[in-house]
Amino acid sequence: MKGKLLLVAVSMLMSFATQAVEGRTVNYRVDGQEFEGYYISPDAKAPLVLMIHDWDGLTDYEVKRAQMLAEEGYAVFAADLFGAGVRPTKVEDKRQHTGELYKDRQKMRALLNGALQMADSLGANTEQAVAMGYCFGGAAVLEMARSGAEMKGFVTFHGGLKTPQGQDYSKAKSSLLILHGAADQAISMEDFVALSRELEKASVENEMIVYSDAPHAFTVYGSDNYRQVADYKSWQRFLSYLKAVNPS
Repeated sequence: MKGKLLLVAVSMLMSFATQAVEGRTVNYRVDGQEFEGYYISPDAKAPLVLMIHDWDGLTDYEVKRAQMLAEEGYAVFAADLFGAGVRPTKVEDKRQHTGELYKDRQKMRALLNGALQMADSLGANTEQAVAMGYCFGGAAVLEMARSGAEMKGFVTFHGGLKTPQGQDYSKAKSSLLILHGAADQAISMEDFVALSRELEKASVENEMIVYSDAPHAFTVYGSDNYRQVADYKSWQRFLSYLKAVNPS
């Protein structure tokens, strides 16, 4: 019976992306390069979620998640870190585009800041903003945290957790929520534990949750790695975190 109730709850969660709030594609430039993001806002005062995509680039997946957040009362700017029209489908291309940014952390930070500035120019409430990301996007969110960005919080879903050589969390100004799968073969539990130790050493407020039977990309519905229980639980924890860092 519990399994059936959970399935119904997850189905309801996934159906929240209705057309009650209209989103739109946003073209913008960072350092002369063209990018194509997505913006949706239910209200001018709605707290902002800066969403960072996985290694597929900004696709319908992020758009639907943005719409789900809008239904919960949040504005979302889904950033584009690859460039307008760059939505790789082959693994080698995905590795190329993410690899270029992993090797150039200053460019990654510039693109993150550029996306936040674009959201601000659209009227988004950037004073109450949380950055969140999936997989590669999770790694980008941690880069943003280490840069000392003025955000209300940072959230990763099955994101990359390693800290580049020469970096640390001494400049991090807000709490981190790390949502990880115990069965993740791409990002190990050793990486998870190492990050926990780093955050403790830097006295950064954090919460790190591990979901059983959850492989990498456990929130990507329609994929072989999707796990309903882990997706539902992590999403609910994310929503409660958003309310906690931006209490009404």
